[in-house]
Amino acid sequence: MPLIPATQLRAGMTIQHDNALWRVMSVTHVTPGNWRGMVQTKLRNLRAGTQTEHRFRSEDKVERVALEQHEMEYLFESDGRFTFMNTETYDQVELDREALGEAIHYLTPNCRIEVEFHDGTPIGVELPKTVDLRVVETAPGLKTATVTNVLKPATTETGLVVQVPNFIAEGDVIRVDTETGAYLSRARGE
Repeated sequence: MPLIPATQLRAGMTIQHDNALWRVMSVTHVTPGNWRGMVQTKLRNLRAGTQTEHRFRSEDKVERVALEQHEMEYLFESDGRFTFMNTETYDQVELDREALGEAIHYLTPNCRIEVEFHDGTPIGVELPKTVDLRVVETAPGLKTATVTNVLKPATTETGLVVQVPNFIAEGDVIRVDTETGAYLSRARGE
């Protein structure tokens, strides 16, 4: 495994730290006055799904881990186990709720997604930047509402609750940012 300086860490990288695999969620370089520089990171544990913050010294070396990625199709969930199928070999793998973390809110049957493997074992997924989800429950829009920045909660087909504009109705398909869970726009209906 290659060692890289902490100053070369970037969001999205996977590293080995404290005997665990971590995804780098964000990186901030801190240079407080005439002290030594530091690299402040937010890390997500790929096995447990927990997040932590860690401060590396600029001169620290970090072990970067390359993960294999395979495009797979999400099939179904059963008893907290999520089944994916390799689109080329038709091999199936399962990931549990803990391994997927918040990604479960963005999985719809038959969606294609990158599943990440470490030493042949599936450990997580790489979500696309945005996903389209159908709204299954929301309050009706108020005809008298003229303010366009009023938001209301909408529950999507995956159970994710998103704050949406007043004009969004049940049955609409919306585009959601997978990093923030925020509404982006109305998507084209099927």
